[in-house]
Amino acid sequence: MNGVVTAVSRNDVYSFTKPNRESITLLAGLGVEGDVHAGVTVKHRSRVAQDPSQPNLRQVHLIHEELFEEVRGAGFGVGAGELGENITTRGVDLLALPTGTLLHIGEDAVVEVTGLRNPCLQIDGFQQGLLKQVVGRDESGQVVRKAGVMSVVKVGGVVRPGDVVRVELPVGEHRPLERV
Repeated sequence: MNGVVTAVSRNDVYSFTKPNRESITLLAGLGVEGDVHAGVTVKHRSRVAQDPSQPNLRQVHLIHEELFEEVRGAGFGVGAGELGENITTRGVDLLALPTGTLLHIGEDAVVEVTGLRNPCLQIDGFQQGLLKQVVGRDESGQVVRKAGVMSVVKVGGVVRPGDVVRVELPVGEHRPLERV
């Protein structure tokens, strides 16, 4: 199961969206060089307020481009970087990956999937009603989060649009993704 990077984004200030770039550099154990969320400990404001010493399991945010097409069908226009992700992909079912999956991106970079992004109210601030498109409930009443996955950088490297994303599933029991 291989995919491709369609866009890369980063921002050095807190804002909901992240501008697209020609490339980003992933730093092992830290995240995206020059991104406000890079670091060993949490950088998301709500998590810093809870406990600033928590490990940063949200160093790199990935979203599947197919989500943009899905929400477009419901009348929303969303492009790469606009939901705050660092890497936009196509062809990998990110939401179905188990915890601990390694994503080999481009020539060198490797990230480990830590869990699901927990969509927040800022999404409705971006486009009213969009939050209901990226988080909802399935037929059994279970919460379904569609706003991508979070990861940590295991091996650094430069990532560019067009880079191949190769999936390496973890050995052992499949542990479904939970929100992080």
